[in-house]
Amino acid sequence: MPDGDRDAILVTGATGYIGGRLVPELLQRGWRVRCLARAPRKLEQRTWIDDPRVEVVEGDAEDLAAVTGALRGCRHAYYLIHSMMVAGDRYRQRDQRLARVFAQAAAAAGVERIIYLGGLGETGRNLSEHLASRREVEEALASSGVSLTVLRAAMIIGSGSASFEILRYLVERLPIMVTPKWVRTEAQPIAIRNVLHYLVACLDTPATRGRMLDIGGPEVRSYQEIMQIMAAALGLRRRWIVPVPVLTPRLSSWWIHLVTPLSHRIARPLAEGLRNRVVCRDNAAAELMPQELLTIREAIDRALGRTREGLIETSWSQAGPIPGDPDWAGGTCFTDERTIAVRATPEQVWRAVCRIGGGQGYYAADWLWRLRGWIDQWVGGPGLRRGRRDPEEVAFGEALDFWRVTGLERNRRIDLRAEMRLPGQALLSFSIEPTAEGARLTQTARFLPRGLAGLAYWYAVLPLHGVVFRGMLNGIRKAAESEPSAGGPVRK
Repeated sequence: MPDGDRDAILVTGATGYIGGRLVPELLQRGWRVRCLARAPRKLEQRTWIDDPRVEVVEGDAEDLAAVTGALRGCRHAYYLIHSMMVAGDRYRQRDQRLARVFAQAAAAAGVERIIYLGGLGETGRNLSEHLASRREVEEALASSGVSLTVLRAAMIIGSGSASFEILRYLVERLPIMVTPKWVRTEAQPIAIRNVLHYLVACLDTPATRGRMLDIGGPEVRSYQEIMQIMAAALGLRRRWIVPVPVLTPRLSSWWIHLVTPLSHRIARPLAEGLRNRVVCRDNAAAELMPQELLTIREAIDRALGRTREGLIETSWSQAGPIPGDPDWAGGTCFTDERTIAVRATPEQVWRAVCRIGGGQGYYAADWLWRLRGWIDQWVGGPGLRRGRRDPEEVAFGEALDFWRVTGLERNRRIDLRAEMRLPGQALLSFSIEPTAEGARLTQTARFLPRGLAGLAYWYAVLPLHGVVFRGMLNGIRKAAESEPSAGGPVRK
């Protein structure tokens, strides 16, 4: 690592999958990092957030003045924003708009170079909308004259990545697959560690300025072959894969939605992109920035290992905006509030609360939660398969099954907002107060109905609250009271 701190670098998308892993890599190499984030609280639980070389600037990527201010004093800037996760069918237009704002801001702030991670794929009219959008972003970023380095990648294999999760769930859950023709399309996947190396190494490689470089692993395989490699890594038998020509991108996206944690809105542009062959045109990136490239099996083994050990630094589900708390005033708001005394410390109660969802479940009536998750997936919601990044820890903005953490005050309070399909808005919160005997835990469920359907929904599920919410509250109490005393080892 070089002596002393190097220049400041702006990183957009630090709350996302790639950006969240790029920041510690830059710090390790001596750079100072400035993060532009719309919701800075989403970074509070990152291990690197207390590093004195990290500065977090709150701002919206659509605000030209805010972006210009964040870029001032930075020689380099990473553009890692992608709207596909949040904007539905409008992501293409939004991506272009955000990229043009960023390019203008970079020019006004005197930035020397923009580095963008785009998508690998053939050029021409045959590009899917997803890959065509990536090309348009490249053009927009170059429009202001600031030097641009583009790294184009295909499938990125790493614990928590959207591509990896799709692949793993399809192979785990479907021993027989009737698939679209795209399973025969060739791709050149790359491990996340190799992507991060290229992103960082280009800073010290002058020959990458103004270049568009294809990055990929050492193997070119069809998606069908990649699925079989995943099956072997999981210790499963070879999958029966039957390609058919009748599955449209829309049907493919719903198929992915029902089997994997991704929603059909995110899956559709990804499924459309699978028809394009995504293979590097040359080895320029590998020659300019040499490194050991992991094979597909090596990358999958590393990702599976980190997933099993619960060492997932970032996940695709963390991306996206955090909506403000719903306006509970001015309309009917149903409330179910329950309080229980717990003979445990607030810290022990907090740990028990934070374990809800994912593999732990909801402490009671798990079959009802699974049924609700199954119904939610069938109507287009995220369902329970989204799981959670870590089995013990939670952070602001993270996804817990079909909940999103919208409020967090360690050892005192956590607020969850439902992202399931509902005829209204739902919020679930837990607050912890210390008492002479231990702690008092209050669980509050609120629902703001939308129209008659919302009213009907509330009264339909009301009889189940005694089973679900009372059972969950008692389950949390028992889990907290069974933990070792404060200061002892935490039970996994």
